[in-house]
Amino acid sequence: MKNFARIIGTGSYLPAKIVTNFDLEKTLDTSDEWISSRTGIKERRIVTNESTCDLAFEASKKALEMAEISATEIDIIILATTTPDKIFPATATILQHQLGATCPAFDMQAVCAGFVFALQTAQQYIENGTAKNILVVGSEIMSKIVDWSDRSTAIIFGDGAGAVVLSADSTSGIMHSKLYSDGSHLSSLHVNNNRINEIGTIEMAGNEVYKIAVKRLADLAEETLKNCSMTSDDLTWMIPHQANIRIISAVAKRISLPMSKVILTLEKHGNTSAASIPLALDVGVRDGRIKKGDKLLFEGIGGGFSWGSILVEY
Repeated sequence: MKNFARIIGTGSYLPAKIVTNFDLEKTLDTSDEWISSRTGIKERRIVTNESTCDLAFEASKKALEMAEISATEIDIIILATTTPDKIFPATATILQHQLGATCPAFDMQAVCAGFVFALQTAQQYIENGTAKNILVVGSEIMSKIVDWSDRSTAIIFGDGAGAVVLSADSTSGIMHSKLYSDGSHLSSLHVNNNRINEIGTIEMAGNEVYKIAVKRLADLAEETLKNCSMTSDDLTWMIPHQANIRIISAVAKRISLPMSKVILTLEKHGNTSAASIPLALDVGVRDGRIKKGDKLLFEGIGGGFSWGSILVEY
């Protein structure tokens, strides 16, 4: 009998501090109208004194509570993050200790595609019988690597965390997953440090990123649906990486998916990198839009570029 990797719990956490577009108007040559029309973002959350692990811990507690399992029942912890608390050890091991778990724990870095990469990795452990319950977390403090004087990036990113508990199930779960990377676009989106101990900030060629993201994600969405013998009519929800409303809208249009079937948190969360998909998922689950049996398409793309999709029966 096949083991499916099924999501049985979700959780999310946002720092308390809200930075609105009107706040950014005071320090940047920009406006709420300019930011909103180009990105879909109205506000974002920014940490004051919390760490990446602190955010992950709060999201994980909620996911474990919904899953009705304890931390000691988790077999593996995978933490997707671009902003670890230390060069080493892995932030996942710090999280493991805070939760009171005793399982293996490791970090994964694929920037804004990090959660999709981590979820597919967890899927393999469950399907091959190595693990029964896996905690997958996306947690980011992007505000620490943003140049707040750079209008092209300061308006986009925010902080937050989302988590899911993935568990072995005999009937439903992840139906399909696919990952890609293309390392030839380094200069399009990266942090501009040269060595590991140098401090850098995000640099982005916005127009180039937009074109690459729309092409790669739209192609992948079509490929995923085809491989599953589905059309966009069969999808209940698309839960994309919350990068930019124009990217999300273009991908949805390409696969003939109405925006009414897209979970959006961009307006209030901004781009939280690896945290954005599990954050949006948790919002949709907790407000009742996402129900058991729904067909969900996760898609994310991040610097590198790395991108991927996961089709889930919730």
